[in-house]
Amino acid sequence: MILAALTPAAQAAPRQTPSGQPVPRYVSLKFDKVYARAGPGEDHKLLWVYQAKGLPVQVIAENSEWRRICDPDGGMAWVHRRLTSGESTVMRAKPTRLGLHKKPRAEAEIVAYLNPRAIAELVKTCEDGWCRVRSDGVSGWAQAGELWGTSDAIQCKVARPGVARSR
Repeated sequence: MILAALTPAAQAAPRQTPSGQPVPRYVSLKFDKVYARAGPGEDHKLLWVYQAKGLPVQVIAENSEWRRICDPDGGMAWVHRRLTSGESTVMRAKPTRLGLHKKPRAEAEIVAYLNPRAIAELVKTCEDGWCRVRSDGVSGWAQAGELWGTSDAIQCKVARPGVARSR
């Protein structure tokens, strides 16, 4: 009986999602104005309005029409799937600017800086702890741990009911 539990057939199958995409995953906001709701539907309470086209968000749950997202500030809300884009972006969430390097090495020349709260396009999937990003026509390499939108771990904290957040 114990051996049967260890066979491949007994292992948990990957959870299927309505979109067929993995959860968690990153997407970006498609528009300058995106309504964030307490639940998956327009009849749910409006929590806040995102006003940052391209903002990277992490999808942590979904149904056929709605995505539960986590934002760089740790806020969780539901947004309609049509308000998100598959475009990969990242954000400098820390309060200091970040040097973008010519090559994926700490000692490489810095070609530009990414300011705090700046959003950049993720040009190349992160490898060996480095990501190639582009902002304002300039591209360079940044350490993955210095950017929000690169970690595989769920980024949200447990939501506290009744706490309003402004965006």
